[in-house]
Amino acid sequence: MGDINRRFGTNLRRLREKYKLTQEQLAQIAEVDYKYIQRLEGKAPSSPSLNIIEKLAKAFKISPAKLLDF
Repeated sequence: MGDINRRFGTNLRRLREKYKLTQEQLAQIAEVDYKYIQRLEGKAPSSPSLNIIEKLAKAFKISPAKLLDF
């Protein structure tokens, strides 16, 4: 499961940087705590819930499937 979480975190960071957002900005738009974004992008990422995936996808204005496309 760790490999999937790391790949998700890498994809999340890539998208965030593509949209030129800081972790704090993304967290504010997605209505999640910025420390949670840090954990998702960190070296030992946690597994995001479907609710979080949906919030992050909405913040990027993409489908959840696109967010999981790694």
